[in-house]
Amino acid sequence: QVQLVESGGGLVQAGDSLRLSCAVSGRTFSSYVMGWFRQAPGKGRTFVAGINWSDGSTYYGDSVKGRFTISRDNAKNMVYLRVNSLKPEDTAVYYCAARHLLLRDYSYWGPGTQVTVSS
Repeated sequence: QVQLVESGGGLVQAGDSLRLSCAVSGRTFSSYVMGWFRQAPGKGRTFVAGINWSDGSTYYGDSVKGRFTISRDNAKNMVYLRVNSLKPEDTAVYYCAARHLLLRDYSYWGPGTQVTVSS
C-alpha cells in the first residue's frame, strides 16, 4: 500500500524558514514525479514544486521560485521542501503527492501538514 506522510509544519513567524518532509513507502518511485502542493484557507490546491525521482530534475510554481527548494533522498525514501523567507500568504496546508512520469494527474496524496505564518 502506497503511503505518503508529511511532517515539519507548524506556526512560524514571517521571515523564518522551514523544511517539510514527506516519507514515501509502498512501492518503487523511480518512474515517478514527486510534487508539493498547497491549499490556503478558502482557496484551491495549487502546485508548488516537483522533482523527478530518477534524475532529480526540478520545477517550481511561479509564485515560489527562488524561495522554495525541493529535494529527495533516494536511500531514505524522503522528499523535502525547504521554504525560506516565509510570508503570511504562505499559510496553507502543504501536501506531498506522486504521479507516474507518463501521466498528468497525481495519483497518490499525503494527508497534509499545516504551515501557519504570523506577521
